[in-house]
Amino acid sequence: MTTVSIDKQSDPRITPAPSANSTAPALATSPVGVGSRGRLVVPPRRYKVGELVAATGLSRQTLHNYTKWGLIGEASWTAGGHRLYDETVFARLERVMQLKAKHTVEKVRELLELEDAKEQAA
Repeated sequence: MTTVSIDKQSDPRITPAPSANSTAPALATSPVGVGSRGRLVVPPRRYKVGELVAATGLSRQTLHNYTKWGLIGEASWTAGGHRLYDETVFARLERVMQLKAKHTVEKVRELLELEDAKEQAA
């Protein structure tokens, strides 16, 4: 199985977390909270459509269509109404591309729904 990754070193839009030797506060780049058991809870990373375009090579319109057709789902929205996706979108996009190589969009949607139902039942 092929994996899709973002090269954080070459993407100027992604700010690396400060190192242990850094004097910058960790909360400045990565807001955290305290969970119910006193453990730090780091919020999940959200990706803008442009970041998905850069990472996957798919067009904005393709990503918009996949969202509209229910093949992928946004995790949240910005205050300005822009879609944000979480880390799971990369595996989902990979699966969509695998299925689209052999099936129509309608069939891809059906197959993904069956896979999702199986996963939820397990």
